Amino acid sequence: MKRAPVSKDAWVGAALERYEQPLLHYAARITGNADLARDVVQDTFLKLCAADPAEVDAHLAPWLYTVCRNRALDVRKKEGRMTTLQQGQAEAYPNGGLGPSALAARNETHAMVLAVIDTLPHKHQEAFRLKFYDGLTYREIGQVMDVSLGTVNNLVTAALMAIRERLRSEMDLAQEV
Repeated sequence: MKRAPVSKDAWVGAALERYEQPLLHYAARITGNADLARDVVQDTFLKLCAADPAEVDAHLAPWLYTVCRNRALDVRKKEGRMTTLQQGQAEAYPNGGLGPSALAARNETHAMVLAVIDTLPHKHQEAFRLKFYDGLTYREIGQVMDVSLGTVNNLVTAALMAIRERLRSEMDLAQEV
């Protein structure tokens, strides 16, 4: 049984509902500025409105992330700065009812992990964040970053290994195999 055709407005609306927040976070990581990120995401969805659903729908997520990335990089270049989000600028996550000491320990660990991620080379950071923050597949990441599937695998694996090693040394964890 065939699906009834969806109007372009409904298609764009569904994409907006699904991808607006992840794209805002992604653009904010690139631009370092929430206001610029909103502008970038707005431009991204304006381009989606002009796009042909038949050509974009099969690969919507990589298309959106690629357009968003390119626009964010253009904006960052135009602004002449490259800044990263500070811990206080990141969106707060609910604490799940943890006590003050457990919450403080979790926040300290979270800050340490963010600091380690910030030390990675840019391409490693981007691949890692697209995979684990934005939930993209390796194929989608490859399309967004314009690299091969093998390169995505290498970037994510290298990032994970570097994070693991840095956290082990910083937290004095016993190395386990």
